[in-house]
Amino acid sequence: MTDSADFLRSMSIATSGLRAQAGRMRVISENIANADSTAQTPGGDPYRRKVPTFTSELDRSLDAQVVSLGRIKPDTSSFRLKYEPGNPAADSSGNVKYPNVNSLVEMTDMREAQRSYEANLNIISATRRMIQRTLDILKA
Repeated sequence: MTDSADFLRSMSIATSGLRAQAGRMRVISENIANADSTAQTPGGDPYRRKVPTFTSELDRSLDAQVVSLGRIKPDTSSFRLKYEPGNPAADSSGNVKYPNVNSLVEMTDMREAQRSYEANLNIISATRRMIQRTLDILKA
C-alpha cells in the first residue's frame, strides 16, 4: 500500500466520523428544541427523545472500517408529568406529559459530539499538511 492510499484512508475514516457526529448533533438539537413541547391533544404523548446509534462498515475500496450514523431509536423512558389543570394538553386528572428530554444530558452529549467532530477535523487538517509536505519534498 502506498503513502497516498494511507492518506486517502485516513481522510475517509475521519470524514465518516465528521458525518456521523454531524448527524448526532442534529438529533441532539432536535431533542433540545422539543424539550418543553406538549402533546397536540389532551392526555396525548409529547415528543419522545431520540437516541442516535452508530454503525461500523467496511469500505471495500479503501479496505478500512468507517463509521456512520445508524438507526435513530426512541428513548423508552417515561415522560415527565406535571400537574397543570389549566393546560390544554392536560389529561382528565390535570396532568400534562412533557418529553423525556433532560437538557443537561443533551448539552453534555452535544459537547462530546462537538469534541469528536473537532478531533476528526484535526485528523483531516493534519493529513492535508502531511500531503502538502510530501508534495513540497517531491518538488525539491
